[in-house]
Amino acid sequence: MSVVLKGITISQYLEHESRTGEKHEYYRGELFAMVGGTPRHALIASNFLGEARQRLEKNPCIAYTGDLRIKVDSAGLYTYPDTSIVCGELQMDSDLPNTVLNPTVLVEVLSDSTERYDRGQKSAFYRTIPSLQALVLISQDRPLVECFTRHISGGWLLTDARQLDASLVLEPIGISIPLSELYRNVQFDPVDG
Repeated sequence: MSVVLKGITISQYLEHESRTGEKHEYYRGELFAMVGGTPRHALIASNFLGEARQRLEKNPCIAYTGDLRIKVDSAGLYTYPDTSIVCGELQMDSDLPNTVLNPTVLVEVLSDSTERYDRGQKSAFYRTIPSLQALVLISQDRPLVECFTRHISGGWLLTDARQLDASLVLEPIGISIPLSELYRNVQFDPVDG
């Protein structure tokens, strides 16, 4: 991600997004461009959203697209995960309209340009959100889904699924999604041998 503006306030951030119609990540006075994803990235995010929405029909949780802005209060980070799931009533940020404070599940589809950040600092920031129960990282290069689930002790347990016949299990919200559905219609590049 590249820095678009530095030294701006929250109100300037909101005004910039309203004026440009573009999504940006905001952190400590800096505005970062949210780089457009690949068709594969968009397909995987769409597949997750569709599968989650279908499985949450009789559940008090709602799945949202990547247009839902999330605030990580502890870090002062405003960002747009690829998909969010919120259980119960939305808690909104008083400083920035249409910004949610209480996601239950956050999903990032990993890209070459952002994978290091998504796995590192951003993942650490996400795990400080008190309401967050699961963080899902989905590879777009190969079948690989990693799920960090909040343990009752407050720590995080990592599980992964690496085969199309495996499933992503989101215990905190009581759903399971086969990787074959997450990766439906995804064409992987041939593996060099």
